[in-house]
Amino acid sequence: MAKDKIRVLVVDDHEMVRLGLVSYLETEPSIEVVGQEADGAAAVESAAKLKPDVILMDLVMDGVDGIQAAKAILSHSPQAKVIALTSFADDELIYQVLAAGAAGYLLKTATAAEITQAILSVAQGQTVFDPHITKKLIESRQAETALHLRLTEREREVLTLIAAGQSNQEIADNLHIGIKTVKTHVSNILGKLEVSDRTQAAVYAHRHGLV
Repeated sequence: MAKDKIRVLVVDDHEMVRLGLVSYLETEPSIEVVGQEADGAAAVESAAKLKPDVILMDLVMDGVDGIQAAKAILSHSPQAKVIALTSFADDELIYQVLAAGAAGYLLKTATAAEITQAILSVAQGQTVFDPHITKKLIESRQAETALHLRLTEREREVLTLIAAGQSNQEIADNLHIGIKTVKTHVSNILGKLEVSDRTQAAVYAHRHGLV
């Protein structure tokens, strides 16, 4: 095998979809399919063992879903690239995928050539989104009030660290402030962004390109 081949792990709970993807990708000279899995838990284990460059990830699966799997994989292998490949274009799902750190979001209506090009692109550090998804993101961003303009400079710093998955203690250590001060900032952030928890705040941050 050529050393410069892109190592790909394919994850999809529909056998025919998975096998079809694998069969096609194996014909691509620049790609090496190093594994395939039918669920998120197995994908996390395989990613840890196989060290793929790119994970092509179905999102809606029983047990550990694609978003949970992506978070787990990227927490241990931040250099890996995850491309969500799904039948769903739900707004909340899109933002959860972005918050998880995915580098791409494709619908299963994408052609085999488009999927291949997406793999090549994210391996080079680019992000790739289905045109329909890009349109939804732009429209959603334009339609929303920029609530983050209410935040102070310090609150924006805290929000950035929340979006990076840091705990209150980690934020306190990074910003050299007390844990009670962090909790106050977090409470103010949730109120100003009109969200109910840290996850929604992180989604907001990714949605508005604050991280």
